Amino acid sequence: MTSRFTFTVAATDGAARTGTIAMQRGVIRTPAFMPVGTAATVKAMKPADVAASGADIILGNTYHLMLRPGAERVARLGGLHDFMGWKRPILTDSGGYQVMSLADLTKRSEDGVSFKSHLDGSRHMLSPERSIEIQRLLGSNIIMAFDELVPTTSAREVQAAAMERSMRWAKRSRAAFDAGGAHAASNAIFGIQQGALDEGLRKSSADALIDIGFDGYAIGGLAVGEGQEAMFGCLDFAPGQLPTEKPRYLMGVGKPDDIVGAVERGVDMFDCVLPTRSGRTGQAFTRTGPINIRNARFAEDDGPLDPDCGCPVCSTWSRAYLHHLVRAGEILGAMLMTEHNIWFYEALMADLRAAISAGTLGTFAGAFRARYYG
Repeated sequence: MTSRFTFTVAATDGAARTGTIAMQRGVIRTPAFMPVGTAATVKAMKPADVAASGADIILGNTYHLMLRPGAERVARLGGLHDFMGWKRPILTDSGGYQVMSLADLTKRSEDGVSFKSHLDGSRHMLSPERSIEIQRLLGSNIIMAFDELVPTTSAREVQAAAMERSMRWAKRSRAAFDAGGAHAASNAIFGIQQGALDEGLRKSSADALIDIGFDGYAIGGLAVGEGQEAMFGCLDFAPGQLPTEKPRYLMGVGKPDDIVGAVERGVDMFDCVLPTRSGRTGQAFTRTGPINIRNARFAEDDGPLDPDCGCPVCSTWSRAYLHHLVRAGEILGAMLMTEHNIWFYEALMADLRAAISAGTLGTFAGAFRARYYG
């Protein structure tokens, strides 16, 4: 039987690595992009179509699933994999991001976060222990420690206090995970590095997480409005503060060029709502940059979204047809645009893995950026 979690680096090119994460539900090729399945679905896509794109793992959202349909209900129905029909690994976030994004509905304390549901106003308490319990009930394969996220624009003392609390919560999260019996014995838990853009705070966070010990380490608190230059400045040091023998996951990133730059800096895993959200609003990612299919210039364009794309959408339908579907508000338009975007992201990850293996990442990244930026 495959071990519960094994990370193997097959090749490096500068700081970048390519390899595999082996779990009982399947192998994850890194660098990996995880499509976001917030509410037990990658929006506008069937699980089989997500798998066909090349995705080895998807992400589920603890906050949203605990409120609807409820973690206990999902558990009674056989767990998230059976519930949604996805057989490969699932990573669940901890709910920590919503602590920041829904700040007007929350009250924080050392115990955790008390909040009102955005659905019906009911009150809930999310603590490290409850977050881990929910993720275990969902049947998550990679569980995230519960953390506190604050904006990168916060004063340093606010950032330091949130980071230190996150480290205390990380210790409690690890203890709760270890108490999970059979689930803990067959799955994994990642800690989350915090500290905004401050190198010293990031180092303190990394040291605390390493002392606790996790299967992998996420870089949290980025892609929240600081801009690409500032994010890359942080990634110039943050991944190197984390263990080289463990996977590094940059949460919530990002645009294709963000991903290329982060891979160059040593990141192994990514997730972002951008390909699905953009697809639903008429934006397609192509190798020559994003396009808005609503634009009138596509009304009689009989070419594919991306001439160099091998996805089912580009192999079958024209820009003119997709323009019509999106402008008409047809559901199929959102489905096809999303499918193309997910294929684009997964093809980008495959290209990055191949370039690292060949020792040509610098050449690939330079050519990608030159073409993507036009």
